[in-house]
Amino acid sequence: MNLNVVLLEPEIPQNTGNIVRTCAATGAHLHLIEPLGFSLKDRYLKRAGLDYWPMAEISVYPNIEDFYAKNGTDGCYYVTTKGLNTYSEMEYPDKCFIFFGKETKGLPEELLAAHRDTCIRIPMLPGTRSLNLSNSVAIVVYDILRQKGFPELQLQGALTRYAW
Repeated sequence: MNLNVVLLEPEIPQNTGNIVRTCAATGAHLHLIEPLGFSLKDRYLKRAGLDYWPMAEISVYPNIEDFYAKNGTDGCYYVTTKGLNTYSEMEYPDKCFIFFGKETKGLPEELLAAHRDTCIRIPMLPGTRSLNLSNSVAIVVYDILRQKGFPELQLQGALTRYAW
């Protein structure tokens, strides 16, 4: 499984730090497309990511054109409240890129219009605008991994003090 999380112009360092932890725990590659709303040296970003930074694979791109030039457009899905399909309805290829937009505006309309068939949404009650970015990433990433049988993830824990 080659799962990739793409953040287009993220704004809040704590969200990105939390996403670093999710990517480190799942083996997903994190792609950050500039401009970023923070420095990668931001103390809040580092604090939210704790000691997971060395475990995460992270790439940074100056713009979306550079991202597409290096990765192509195959297997790209775009998470948006405007999506016609829910994230759980899709069958994801083994190599996929899941795009998330900036916290205040989401993904640009022209990007969504160009990829209408691969726009996906997380169901919510009417009248709610959106979920937190890091929560949205975790929801979608873990469902894709569930669909694939959680490849390479540890499925059972062990108590050290008590026997079952």
